[in-house]
Amino acid sequence: MTLAVCLVTLFSFSQNEKIDELTVQLAYQKQDSTKVDTSLMLINELFDVEEFDKALMFINQTSKLSKELNYTKGLAESNYYRALIYAQRNDYYNAIDNYTKSRDYYLQINDTLGVAKVSNSIGLLEIERGNYALGLKNALSAIEIFEEQNLNKELSLAYNSLAEAYYKTNQIDKSLEFNFKALEVRKQLGNKVAIKATTKNIADLYSMRKEHRKAIEYYEKVMALLDTETDQDLRGEILPKLGSEYLRFKEYDKATEYLVEGLKYNRRQGNQEGLLRSLNAIGNLNLKQNKVRLAESQLDEAYAIAQKIDNKTELLENYKLHIALDSTRGFYQNAFFWQNKYYDLKESLSKIDEPSFPSTVEDLDLMDKENLEDKSIANTNNSASNNSWLNDPWILYGGLTILVVLLALLLYMFIKTRQQKDLIAEQQDTLKQEKIRNEAILDQTHHLEEVNQVKDKLFSIVSHDLKDSISSIKAFLDLLKEDSISQVEFNELIPELSENANNASSLLFNLLNWSKSQMQNLEPKPELLNIQDIFHTKMALVEQKVEDKRIVLIDESQRDFVYADRSMIEIVIQNLITNAVKFSRKGDVITVSNQDVNGKALICVEDTGVGISRENISKLFKANNNFTTIGTKNEKGTGLGLTICKDLVELNNGRIWVESTENVGSKFFVELPKSAPQQK
Repeated sequence: MTLAVCLVTLFSFSQNEKIDELTVQLAYQKQDSTKVDTSLMLINELFDVEEFDKALMFINQTSKLSKELNYTKGLAESNYYRALIYAQRNDYYNAIDNYTKSRDYYLQINDTLGVAKVSNSIGLLEIERGNYALGLKNALSAIEIFEEQNLNKELSLAYNSLAEAYYKTNQIDKSLEFNFKALEVRKQLGNKVAIKATTKNIADLYSMRKEHRKAIEYYEKVMALLDTETDQDLRGEILPKLGSEYLRFKEYDKATEYLVEGLKYNRRQGNQEGLLRSLNAIGNLNLKQNKVRLAESQLDEAYAIAQKIDNKTELLENYKLHIALDSTRGFYQNAFFWQNKYYDLKESLSKIDEPSFPSTVEDLDLMDKENLEDKSIANTNNSASNNSWLNDPWILYGGLTILVVLLALLLYMFIKTRQQKDLIAEQQDTLKQEKIRNEAILDQTHHLEEVNQVKDKLFSIVSHDLKDSISSIKAFLDLLKEDSISQVEFNELIPELSENANNASSLLFNLLNWSKSQMQNLEPKPELLNIQDIFHTKMALVEQKVEDKRIVLIDESQRDFVYADRSMIEIVIQNLITNAVKFSRKGDVITVSNQDVNGKALICVEDTGVGISRENISKLFKANNNFTTIGTKNEKGTGLGLTICKDLVELNNGRIWVESTENVGSKFFVELPKSAPQQK
């Protein structure tokens, strides 16, 4: 080691004064544990300035001296630094091998902090390689120790890596949790660069969770932290994102302010990524404001940049915007072209290949040892057998006789057991048939009872609500016929007449579908259908009502298919959207969306309207209650809409439910299958 130090001192140029000082100090120390500790400090300094070759030379010498001194801590530390260097060089196998050895040495001396340090490094390495489950397990075990000892520097790195791992595994809530933890620690450390990065991550995650107001809050926090000279790329990224968030709320002035600034800034900086994001976003803004030609030029420029820099995420967004652009202009052939490109790219992006890696060196050695032990045991058994009973014929013949008797007994028992099983199977079949017959009789009885209840319900409603609406219309017409009111007065009553007629029509429509579903004459004819198309069709029907009530209608639907009866699902979606409009006040927001959850399509119609009380939620889907309330503009209802929705959804093998808070809003969810059920 002394010779190595002299060579390094004579023929290499030192990186800083501390390295020089440690190198000289090391040359004159005795061959003991103090020399090992000094060498480890020098290795740490060399690692920090990325002098990996020199560091490895000292690591090898330190490891050799530690073995001679039986100094376990020196062995643990030297293996740890060797693993760090291999990890920097992407040598996965040697890195894991040395990490494992280092952890074993730390365990020998009960150094919990050392174990945590190694576990965290393994966790970070596995997360980086895509082995998220193993990486999370190691990192989480290390974090407990870091938290106990308030090691903020280590916690900052560990929290950030965990947040990234949870994000990569689509656990957005957990990723958000650890980003907040990382932000708190980084504030304590005063690491401004890390604070900005983590704050941006939080904003991105809120945007993914569709909590757009929160996203705006944290994007603006990032903007306040940015340095005009050092954060040019980050500013170019944030500006179009912030503008896009305001665009979701149709706050066009704010959206225009940030998007135009982002476009100019990224052009000036020559930031292609930021320019692409800005062009897509401002093209979307102009498309929503019917500035079609301007949107076309911006989206075409964005398309060229996306292809040039191979940004597939923004290219996918560009395809979607081109579909909307050409559909708006009536160029359906072009829209179909963009649609094909969109789904081809989306399918390729959805195919995520998670890497898998061979076992570590120690695992392979362990397997070899186990194989050798198995062979040794087998050889020992064979040797013992050759030396004992095979040489004695009486034992051999006796054993064969016992074996034959046992086989005969087993055969007899097998035959008897088989006969008993057949008998039991026959009895079970008989019982099953009886059970099926009894259940069929019970089902018929229940069905008849339900039909009678429906009949009574229908007559009750017809005799009350329908009579009131039609009687009101007739009374107005009689007054006009008898000249009891003037034409001017009658004209003033026309809106009320129209409302009564609409109520009667809605009542008859719902009664018809209700009666069909209850009498089992409504048989679904399932097919693969695009749920986004249905959303667009039904949203168009309420446009006038939305404008009258000044409601913000946000479309977050995406192209996805469900396997269901089209007309039935159209009735369900229409009822849910109409109800949302009915119970929304001026300025409220209605959001329609759909997503894939566990292989099924989850449809959501959300509003920020008056909400539903707890006691009323339990009444919504019950057929016997006829529960209805007045809308925010005194709109009337039949009380059957949601009951019909429940029946139609269940006929299509789905389910429907609601989450609501009074004076906050409501969320109606519909879950439907995405493919035909497998035949058994």
